[in-house]
Amino acid sequence: MEKLTFYALSAPEKLDRIGAYLSERLIRDVSRHRYGYVCIAMEALDQLLMACHCQSINLFVESFLKMVAKLLESEKPNLQILGTNSFVKFANIEEDTPSYHRSYDFFVSRFSEMCHSSHDDLDIRTKIRMSGIKGLQGVVRKTVNDELQANIWDPQHMDKIVPSLLFNLQNVEEAESRSPSPLQATEKEKESPTELAERCLRELLGRAAYGNIKNAIKPVLIHLDNHSLWEPKIFATSCFRIIMYSIQPQHSHLVIQQLLGHLDANSKSAATVRAGIVEVLSEAAVIAASGSVGPTVLEVFNTLLRQLRLSIDYALTGSYDCAAGVSTKIIKEHEERMFQEAVIKTIGSFASTLPTYQQSEVMVFIMNKVPLPSSQQSIEAGKAGENRNRLTQIMLLKSLLQVSVGFQCSNMLTALPSAFLDRLLSAALMEDAEIRLFVLEILISFIDRHGNRQKFSTISTISDISVLKLKVDKCSRQDTVFMKKHGQQLYRHIYLICKEESNAQAHYEALYSMLVLISIELANEEVVVDLIRLVLAVQEIAQINEDNLTAYNRCALFALGAAYLNLISQLTTVPTFCQHIHEVIQMRQKEAPYLLPEDVFVEGPRLSKSLDHLGPEVFFWQSKISEVLGGSGYNSDRLSTPYIPQLTDEDRLSKRKSIGETISLQVEVESRNSPEREQRAPAEEITYETLKKAIVDSVAVEEQERERRRQVVEKFQKAPFEEIAAHCGARATLLQSKLNQIFEITIRPPPSPSGTITAAYGQPQNHSIPVYEMKFPDLCVY
Repeated sequence: MEKLTFYALSAPEKLDRIGAYLSERLIRDVSRHRYGYVCIAMEALDQLLMACHCQSINLFVESFLKMVAKLLESEKPNLQILGTNSFVKFANIEEDTPSYHRSYDFFVSRFSEMCHSSHDDLDIRTKIRMSGIKGLQGVVRKTVNDELQANIWDPQHMDKIVPSLLFNLQNVEEAESRSPSPLQATEKEKESPTELAERCLRELLGRAAYGNIKNAIKPVLIHLDNHSLWEPKIFATSCFRIIMYSIQPQHSHLVIQQLLGHLDANSKSAATVRAGIVEVLSEAAVIAASGSVGPTVLEVFNTLLRQLRLSIDYALTGSYDCAAGVSTKIIKEHEERMFQEAVIKTIGSFASTLPTYQQSEVMVFIMNKVPLPSSQQSIEAGKAGENRNRLTQIMLLKSLLQVSVGFQCSNMLTALPSAFLDRLLSAALMEDAEIRLFVLEILISFIDRHGNRQKFSTISTISDISVLKLKVDKCSRQDTVFMKKHGQQLYRHIYLICKEESNAQAHYEALYSMLVLISIELANEEVVVDLIRLVLAVQEIAQINEDNLTAYNRCALFALGAAYLNLISQLTTVPTFCQHIHEVIQMRQKEAPYLLPEDVFVEGPRLSKSLDHLGPEVFFWQSKISEVLGGSGYNSDRLSTPYIPQLTDEDRLSKRKSIGETISLQVEVESRNSPEREQRAPAEEITYETLKKAIVDSVAVEEQERERRRQVVEKFQKAPFEEIAAHCGARATLLQSKLNQIFEITIRPPPSPSGTITAAYGQPQNHSIPVYEMKFPDLCVY
């Protein structure tokens, strides 16, 4: 062998002849079953290959690969393993000269076939499979960086290589269960096909460039589909964990896009399959972190929300093509619910990887998808439509809550833009108690920036708040601006939610947390004053009971007021204020314990029916509070003014019970703002007498207004259609005539320098009025 090597090195032009002779001998010995000579020939070839690196080695390699192919074609496992080992040695050699005509197609096919070996003997089967994996690893190493070689990333090759590796990876869980930790594993177990396949897959994906990721991931998805591996999802998750950790970080979003596309393609598959894909997406998003979403942020969330909406439809109809299957409906509803929860969790995972400004965009995007009565979203009519709307609202608000929990933003103005806040608060006034609770939780997660929420999970009249160890920062300028802009809107919605009869303990706990967190996070002196007025107005709701609330609701409102005033009195640290609150609470403990949270917010609340005969000593009095706080520098005039919320059209419209009622409200608003009404009302001189009369007659005016509204509502509910159509038609005609007048004025030609113009017939006309001097009716001004 030494002489042969020396001869080959000194006369490299003879290498191809040596290779051809050895190849001929090996082929003859294989066919004659002389396996000893086969081994000698292969060893000679290996040593020559390792020793010679001259330019003329290419022809020798051709002979070498022909011999390896001959061994791999053999049915004898030992010859297959021998051929593979030689090929692996060759694959590790870096060649100096390129080869233009070498093909590895046969080797890819044969090694993939060996990876799927089903030999009866377990040891031999393991050895063949491992040889197959090593062979594939060799092919990848040899071709991946050589542009002149056959492109290993082509689908025809990837469709063989990737499934072969995954097939051997499928036993990974069994291997893990056998060896609890790598340290305890024996040498034999370390060298299992599973470990080798994983290492090979990691190496393959690590070498993948931007344009090759798609070809590498597609066979993985097809393999998981064909072998139904999404449902237990353990293998699919571990598979994508390997992928996400192996590829270059900047390519992560391509894998996510592939998974999202696959989810869309499987939109009519079983819920368990879709849930598996979504779980894998969630895991992949967490691993990829900031690189998971890529350039098309909203597209990711749009796909997930579309799947959520489809799932709601499937759950309601009980089948994927709206042909109701009664027998499977219960199972499907349960599975769809699991899928919906998985999608919501995944939305949260994706959102948590985004920067703050993009999280804000995503929340606005989700909120715009929520169907609300006051918006232009399509609200479906009928029982099924109501169900679909309700489920859609709940699922989207759940998704929004999931995103908002991980959202951290110091500036409330950027966290809650006006359009977003308006839509969110309009959902807070819906009749569905669950939806109201979600809205409160979302608002709380925005306001709570120091993690104080858990400290107020239960409502109580705690005597010393220092034990809560609250994290309090001084109210920033941005927070002050936010409360000036949106404070009254928040107070009004809190007040209106308190009046809802369907509120449960969770609602009162959320309202309490919200009031307290506004006091801690966003409060200056003015906000504290407004919150105290608001809570006293809530106490008045329970006291007067115009809305016919139940005993529980009334007691809960009393208890809510007591708990909040107890806490705010200790936060303001005004001794006389604390004393008054403490006295009332003590009096309640003696006379009416059912007005305190400790008795109301428990499993079996002790309530009283005689809430209309309570003594004045158990109430918090506005006059007393304004007196004690006024002495400490608070605005006593504002404190002594009772809080009265201003109802807006949005509040009314959000609770539309019938189309007639909604139309009547809209017409009422129109008729109030109509130009004729303004023209009819004469300019009135305001004097002392006028003001005095207005104050005296305000009650009568309110009664008349209420009666007028009632008549308008009644008219639209009971009047014949022709009459309503005629009324609306008359208004439309009037508007059209006004518009015609405006268009006539605006399209006249501009005046000539002399101030008059001559028309076509030679008659002088008055010069036209400039646009900025025109009087437009209110309806035409935006």
